[in-house]
Amino acid sequence: MSETTNRQFKLAQRPVGMVKRSDFDFVEAPVPEIGDGEVLIRTEYLSLDPAMRGWMNEGKSYIPPVGIGEVMRAGVAGMVVASNHPKFAEGDSVVGMLGVQDYAVSNGKGLTKVDPKLAPLPVYLGTLGMPGMTAYFGILEVGELKSGDTVVVSGAAGAVGQVVGQIAKIKGCRVVGIAGGADKCRYVTEELGFDAAIDYKSEDVKKALRQHCPKGIDIYFDNVGGEILEAALSNLAMHARIVICGAISQYNNTTPVKGPSNYLALLVNRASMKGMVVFDYAPRYAEAMTAMAGWMREGKLKSREDISQGLENFPETLLKLFKGENTGKLVLKVASG
Repeated sequence: MSETTNRQFKLAQRPVGMVKRSDFDFVEAPVPEIGDGEVLIRTEYLSLDPAMRGWMNEGKSYIPPVGIGEVMRAGVAGMVVASNHPKFAEGDSVVGMLGVQDYAVSNGKGLTKVDPKLAPLPVYLGTLGMPGMTAYFGILEVGELKSGDTVVVSGAAGAVGQVVGQIAKIKGCRVVGIAGGADKCRYVTEELGFDAAIDYKSEDVKKALRQHCPKGIDIYFDNVGGEILEAALSNLAMHARIVICGAISQYNNTTPVKGPSNYLALLVNRASMKGMVVFDYAPRYAEAMTAMAGWMREGKLKSREDISQGLENFPETLLKLFKGENTGKLVLKVASG
C-alpha cells in the first residue's frame, strides 16, 4: 500500500439477507489532509461486530444507518500520524469509530487515547472496548446482577458473551454458557471458568437448561434471539431479568424477525425483559475500563481476540460472525505500507 493511498470500503447497496462483497465498493482515494484541530489516524486494527449488519439497514434504530456511498462504519484502533489537535500527538495510539479504511481524519470527538503498553491494541476493541463496555453495563446495570444468581449467556464464546460470563463469575454467580460446537464449549468452561456449557448445535437447549439450571434462570443475557431466547424463557426463575443485547440469529433474515411465542413466561414469573445499547453508557466508559483492567491485572478476566489479516478481506471476514466461525473478539489487522 502506498503512503499516499487510502483504501476504503463504501456501502454500495442495502444488503438483502447475508452480506455480500457486492454490497460494498472497494475504492482508493488520496490520503486526506488535515485542517486546524484535526488529526490523521492510520488504521492498525478494525473491529468487526454483529451490530454492523444492522447499521447497513434503512429505518429507525438507535443510530442512523450508514448512507449509500459512505465509508462503512467500524471501530478502529490506530496510530496518529499527523496532528493539529492539542490533545493528540504524532505516535499516539487511539481508538474511535473511524470506518473501514486505511486512514481517517478526526476532530477528536469520540477519539480516545490508549496505552498499548497496558494491553495490546486489539484488546481495546474487545474486552476494553465496546464489547467489554456492553458486557459490563449489560450484566451489572441492566441485568441487576446479584451474588448467587444463576446466569445464562448465549453467544458465550463471542466478544460480549465471554466477558459477561466472567464478570458474573467474579461476582459470585453460577454461569451457564450457550455456544456452537464442542471447541467453543470447552473454551468457555476450561479457559473462562463457566460452570457449564450447552452446545446448541448438538444438544436440546431447552432440556439442557432445565438440567443445568434446576432452580431456573435468574438472568438471561441474550446475544442471539430466535429459538434460544424461546428456550430460555421456558425456564425462568421468579423475578428473572432478560437482557436483550443482540439477536445475531435474526440479522440476515429476509422474513420478519422471529419473536418469542411464550412471552407470557414474563408474566407468570414476574420477570422483566429490557433492551440495552452500550452508547447510553458512554459517560461511564472510564469506570468500566478501570474495573475490567483491574480484573485483567489480577488474572480474573481473560481476553481473547480472533485476528484475521488484510483490509481487502473485510467482507469475507465480517461473514465469520454470522457463520459462527470466530472465538472471542473478531478483529481485522490492516496491512500498512
